[in-house]
Amino acid sequence: MSGCVRRRPGNCRCSWPRPDAPDVHGWLVIDKPVGPGSTDVVSRVKRALREGGYPKTKVGHGGTLDPLASGVLPVALGEATKLSGRMLDADKIYDFTIVFGVETDTLDAEGREVAASDVRPTRAAVEAVLGRFTGEIDQVPPVYSALKVDGKRAYDLARAGAEVEMKTRRVTVHELHILPAGGEDRKELEEVTLSARVSKGTYIRSLARDIAHALDSVGHVTMLRRTKAGPFVLDQAISLDKLGEVAKARQLEQTLLPLTAGLDDIPALPVTPDQARLLRQGRVLIGIAAQQGLHLATDQSVPVALVEAGGDPLRPEIRVVRGFNL
Repeated sequence: MSGCVRRRPGNCRCSWPRPDAPDVHGWLVIDKPVGPGSTDVVSRVKRALREGGYPKTKVGHGGTLDPLASGVLPVALGEATKLSGRMLDADKIYDFTIVFGVETDTLDAEGREVAASDVRPTRAAVEAVLGRFTGEIDQVPPVYSALKVDGKRAYDLARAGAEVEMKTRRVTVHELHILPAGGEDRKELEEVTLSARVSKGTYIRSLARDIAHALDSVGHVTMLRRTKAGPFVLDQAISLDKLGEVAKARQLEQTLLPLTAGLDDIPALPVTPDQARLLRQGRVLIGIAAQQGLHLATDQSVPVALVEAGGDPLRPEIRVVRGFNL
């Protein structure tokens, strides 16, 4: 049987792909709304693929985004899922608003008040403390986080009323500044919006808490939006509603960014068809001169493998780090 007789093709929910459906390998950049979690978005992408009649495809996200946060969530499809780990390690940029005067147990607007302060900082005071939070800093993650303590999620322990001790961790804040650029320096602020470019593992809610404490006040996050994750930015992102529309219209591949979009910082290494065949077999290539480090081996622009160039300068080697079945 070659087609669904019960539904119009665009609305087919059968488990088989339509005959003309291409395999999909690459990245969807989703503008995640407040509400769903990252795994919910992955489920929505899988459903969109089914409804568009696309072949069954492996799907994974490139970095958790809290339900109360919005913005850039890279979603890997097909062979691009092999690069999800690299995306987890990438720097991220967040815009976030701190409301002063109340600290909550979750450090966001959903939590219970645990501290209050009448102190409201000026813009000049905020700018004066930001330098303390730029560069490598020690940070205590929120109790309400997905980190594991004694094998259990910290937020599960906290919700159960247990005393949870979070260990300090070192993270890097590459850039931190106030948005927008203008404003009165001496006016007391009820809230302030900042932008931060941070390393893997940085908790923006903790950063907001610590900035408020440095200002002799308390505060919590009321808005958190990721504007960049690795190489992916908001300008490339589509909404979940738009995703459903393009999938049903069978135009998902027009929205899909190529697998190589997640490797924009990796130099390409052209290889011959014979060399590509060996790499696909996991073989080591000997005698190919290349700068040491990671490269993307390509055969006529088709990604073959993420490879590591190294070995003795007189006997250079190319070893497969991650192969692609394209």
